[in-house]
Amino acid sequence: MKKTTFNTITKNIFLGLLLIVLTASFTSCAKKIAFQTSSIVPAARGDVKITKDDNKNYLVEIKVENLAEVSRLESSKEAYVVWMESDDSMVKNIGQIKSDSKFLSSKLKANFKTVTPLKPTKIFITAEKDVETQDPDSQIIISTKSF
Repeated sequence: MKKTTFNTITKNIFLGLLLIVLTASFTSCAKKIAFQTSSIVPAARGDVKITKDDNKNYLVEIKVENLAEVSRLESSKEAYVVWMESDDSMVKNIGQIKSDSKFLSSKLKANFKTVTPLKPTKIFITAEKDVETQDPDSQIIISTKSF
């Protein structure tokens, strides 16, 4: 009876370790890049997580905190737009980022997710008058380094 209990415990420990190793190997494929400190909105901070999926697409996830309301910037704009620079140095508008407006939200938080077939090499956010613009404003609010 003791031998059966020992074998069961050993098997459970082995399965647990195997699960941890597999989980670590899947999450190690994700690349997490921090945004650099902004001279326009110094309190803003955040990061970008990039993961390649089974279809060879890239999932881009952005989390930002303390990003001032876009209307409060020196030159009032309508929205924050997320831009992606790809391998071939092409810059593409990948969407609008909206801050969290939940009741009792003390920090200006924003989350953004998108999927792209292009490999990102840099992510940055600008304040724009038109969300649909195809050319970024010259004033970058927050940016990652090239990766």
